[in-house]
Amino acid sequence: MKDRPNILLITSDQQHYSTLGCINPQIRTPNLDRLAAAGTRFDRAYCPNPTCTPTRASIITGRYPSQHGAWSLGTKLLENQPTVGDDLRAAGYRTSLVGKAHFQPLASTEAFSSLEAYPVLQDLDFWRRFDEPFYGFDTVRLARNHADEAHVGQHYAIWMEEQGYSDWRSAFKPPTGTNTTQKHRWEIPEEFHYDNWIAQESARQLEGYAEADESFFLWSSFFDPHPPYLAPAPWDTMYEPGSISVPGLTPGEHEHNPPHFSMTQQERPDFSAWRESGFGIHGMQSHRRDPDELARDVAVYYGMVSLMDKYIGHIVDRLDDLGLADNTLVIFTTDHGHLFGQHGLCAKGPFHYEDLVKLPFVVRWPGRVAAGAASDALVSLVDLAPTFLTAADVPVPGRMSGLSQLGTWQGDEAVRDHVIIENHHEPTTIYVKTYVDERYKLTVYWQQEYGELFDLHSDPGERMNLWNDTQYATLKADLTRRLLFAEMAKEPLPMPRIAGA
Repeated sequence: MKDRPNILLITSDQQHYSTLGCINPQIRTPNLDRLAAAGTRFDRAYCPNPTCTPTRASIITGRYPSQHGAWSLGTKLLENQPTVGDDLRAAGYRTSLVGKAHFQPLASTEAFSSLEAYPVLQDLDFWRRFDEPFYGFDTVRLARNHADEAHVGQHYAIWMEEQGYSDWRSAFKPPTGTNTTQKHRWEIPEEFHYDNWIAQESARQLEGYAEADESFFLWSSFFDPHPPYLAPAPWDTMYEPGSISVPGLTPGEHEHNPPHFSMTQQERPDFSAWRESGFGIHGMQSHRRDPDELARDVAVYYGMVSLMDKYIGHIVDRLDDLGLADNTLVIFTTDHGHLFGQHGLCAKGPFHYEDLVKLPFVVRWPGRVAAGAASDALVSLVDLAPTFLTAADVPVPGRMSGLSQLGTWQGDEAVRDHVIIENHHEPTTIYVKTYVDERYKLTVYWQQEYGELFDLHSDPGERMNLWNDTQYATLKADLTRRLLFAEMAKEPLPMPRIAGA
């Protein structure tokens, strides 16, 4: 057995923290439950940003979006940013990413090229030849679409053709495909679903590492349950809408919130004052939904989670069958959460409720991490990179702002007393920072007098915003001071002090 562990990171995309069978009897996730039973579940894990690109870039850099530069969707993580993959490769690890990357946008400019942009995204000959390191990964097998989106291409499309699915375009939207009628049921055979592709390709990577007896870092990156709400049969009807609790708005709860919260409950809200860049803004639209339609969406969302769980099981089973389990650190989490009716909201946006910023998070490492345990220790996804390096006995570079959680994962005292969530979706109008500690959550908006303050102990559902309550003025001031100190503390020190003058 090697002294240093292999590392297997498994992630979903936009998964609510409650969608694990071991904590929610309304959903079935037997494989994730099995992983949790053999490891430790961390119930207070948070994302550094509630959107894809910034958080995914933070996972591999160990830095916050405000530090690595990929501050919003539509931005790019520059190739000169060192990553945990670079550090592990230098230490002799093999590294691979299978599935969703989303480090780059769907469009290129002369100044900022993107391999995840049109037309190269769908240049299958290019991807058949592609064999270059990508953000510290020796090997990548990539896709970009969620469900039937037209962005399908890269290695996933190649795999579908290799599997004999010659008519794969019929399952996707124009202009790539021809299907314009799919709703809830995705008319793609399960055998060609990207969950199966990710599982097969991840297993192939594991087999190669086992045969060569190489230490590895593998990221298996799933696309679901990110909308659109589509699942192949029979998963689209696995759950009856009436059997699932669908959250909703508590009357009056947005009266004390920033104005964009209550505007989401209008039929035709005008969010033009928030639009600066000219691009769409996640969450800034009406969130009013037909209750029956919402219930159906939630049922399919649960089905997407259960389908993904099946193929996560395939990956973990293959790891175990290859005799790699005892020396492999396995982490399951997601990039950010999801709103499916909570507070009258859907999907994501500048609404830093626990539903959107808190994550499912499970760690398994036989003999090193307690089995069947649950922890309330605070964890941030920005901590993954330094923790992986510590586990691999590689020094954590000063450029990283995250904290090594290895001791905490193994049962020691918590290393964090707070987490920070950033949301910089527009240059000035949507520039949000949230401070969360053991009890309280404070959210501030740049150049705005409004904000949010929640007591997560007395009000875990976050129904009562205390921001303007004079009884909490001293607490608000203290938390604001703590936020300032936390911002100062997360500044990296990439250059060590080497002289006295």
